[in-house]
Amino acid sequence: MTYQYKECGLDNVYLANGYRIHKTNYGEGVSIQDTEGLHKAIGKWVVLVPTPLTGAALRFLRLEMETTQRDLAGVLGTTEQSLRLWEKHRKKAMPGTADRLLRAVYLEYIGGDGRVRRMLDRLAQLDQLQHAEACFQKKNNTWRPQAAPCPVEASSQEDSLQA
Repeated sequence: MTYQYKECGLDNVYLANGYRIHKTNYGEGVSIQDTEGLHKAIGKWVVLVPTPLTGAALRFLRLEMETTQRDLAGVLGTTEQSLRLWEKHRKKAMPGTADRLLRAVYLEYIGGDGRVRRMLDRLAQLDQLQHAEACFQKKNNTWRPQAAPCPVEASSQEDSLQA
């Protein structure tokens, strides 16, 4: 006998074993062995199955990563309101770009080295910059940015205007 595991928030997850149904004072109860391992397996399956991620899957993955709607929206490059609407429409597919990013972020969360998350955090910071300047210096035959901006000389500004 299989058990439809609706408690995870997904309608398409069934358990063949690893659970026990028992009587309680409030009716039937279900005990699941290694819920954490089960949720990790479900999350991995959700991101690897080649179907569009739905709002329900988004919510499941977000809760598994223990992140807020605001924080995940920032990582995905969208607004908190958009993410909230995606979650609300449980059966509707997410936009393609957000779908792919969420899959990468979740796989990184369950077993990566942090590179994807750091890259996405840096990209989110790019949205916050209004203006940036850099001064490059050639050292050992390689161009590299300096830690501090170059002092701007009046003659170099005039030379660049004439060029």
